[in-house]
Amino acid sequence: MDATTVADRCNANWDGIIPVLHDYIAIPNVSQDFDPEWREHGHMAEAVQLIAEWCRERRIPGLTVEIHELPGRTPMIVMEVPPTGSGSADDTVLLYGHLDKQPEMEGWREGLGPWTPVLDGDRLYGRGGADDGYAAFASLSAIEAVHAAAGSHTRLIVLIEAGEESGSPDLPAYVDALADRIGEPSLVVCLDSGCIDYDRLWVTTSLRGLVSGVLAVDIVTEGLHSGDASGMVPSTFRILRQLLDRVEDPITGAPLLPELQVEIPADRRREAEATAAEIGAIADHYPFVDDAEPTTHDPAGQLLARTWHATLSVIGADGLPPTARAGNVLRPRTALKLSFRLPPTCDPGTAADAITEAFESHPPYGANVSFDRVESGPGWNAPAMAPWLLAALDEASTATFGNPARTFGEGGSIPFMGMLGERFPDAQFVITGVLGPDANAHGPNEYLHLPTARRLTMAVAHLLDAHATRDV
Repeated sequence: MDATTVADRCNANWDGIIPVLHDYIAIPNVSQDFDPEWREHGHMAEAVQLIAEWCRERRIPGLTVEIHELPGRTPMIVMEVPPTGSGSADDTVLLYGHLDKQPEMEGWREGLGPWTPVLDGDRLYGRGGADDGYAAFASLSAIEAVHAAAGSHTRLIVLIEAGEESGSPDLPAYVDALADRIGEPSLVVCLDSGCIDYDRLWVTTSLRGLVSGVLAVDIVTEGLHSGDASGMVPSTFRILRQLLDRVEDPITGAPLLPELQVEIPADRRREAEATAAEIGAIADHYPFVDDAEPTTHDPAGQLLARTWHATLSVIGADGLPPTARAGNVLRPRTALKLSFRLPPTCDPGTAADAITEAFESHPPYGANVSFDRVESGPGWNAPAMAPWLLAALDEASTATFGNPARTFGEGGSIPFMGMLGERFPDAQFVITGVLGPDANAHGPNEYLHLPTARRLTMAVAHLLDAHATRDV
């Protein structure tokens, strides 16, 4: 394909995409876990319609755009494109993204907000633009660019789901229902990951798994005067501290349960060392307060810590009043929302069972202890890349970014990848994305780096053509 034509078409499309992304960011379509009444509120349906309508307007021969909604499930946009050029109808590429969003989060800079799209230079601020609203636009723009440049692609299936930020609970049902439609893809392209810098195409080679749940402790049936009862009635917070110490070293944060630990593969250690030698310490970009420091200063150790080590984060709490309204009361109940990130090859079901057993067995002081609302999802470790794919990634990255591609492990979770890895063990995977060093997905001041979104779109176009012509 002619790289200039690809770039021109992608840039022209992105000039028109940016206003639509403004409209998308303004929709508060938080994922189902954070809005149980999502259907009644209508925000998800609005976002689905916005993206589907834009997709229907693309000038792609044979494109079909459908909105599927299984009973009791969040909707999914399903698109199909017949092959072009020398691409085969018997060979399928699956492209994946999602359109649901994380909740608001506090701490947005003045003038910014989750539902307030703001274009500041190369950055489009607002919730969901980079994670992962851009994916549908980039996927179809890349396909359009292949056609404009007289390139080739095989049969294509594009899935845009609406529940990824809740752990993709509806996705297995859709994959089953659409099994005949999806077929047996030889290549999966996912645009929901990140990048260490904006200077090249970054390909994710592993993703962590996930276990989440609510750990609750009840000790009395009502709040008591702290001066009267403390010393006799144990604090629910202190009990929680003891329980957390069963699963995590309180000093280092290291997991204590063997079910949460795996042997790091030698090739992933080499990958981390090679990436660290070129990039340096990636933790340097985090907004530490004065004099604070990361858990390790070793650049390769940082990469492995965020990808192959289990971690525990306390992400929410019930039973704790705001400090300004906190009376001298020994509280009857404390509950914490916990998020465990698991190594890519760790079994999430086994890990969830081990965590639950550690928390609920032999409760201190006979307190009522429960670990409920438990959800889990698999991690993913990429299969070895075929020679054609390694060459295609370097060529696509060089043509669009000016530098060869690099690989790295990602600390987040995309449950769909673990599921597809099991279903299609012979497929090749390209997991990539635009979430760079301080794009801050899930947090305040999230932004989409537009030059990277444009170049990544071009790279996907080159990759689709390389896949279709790999045996020609």
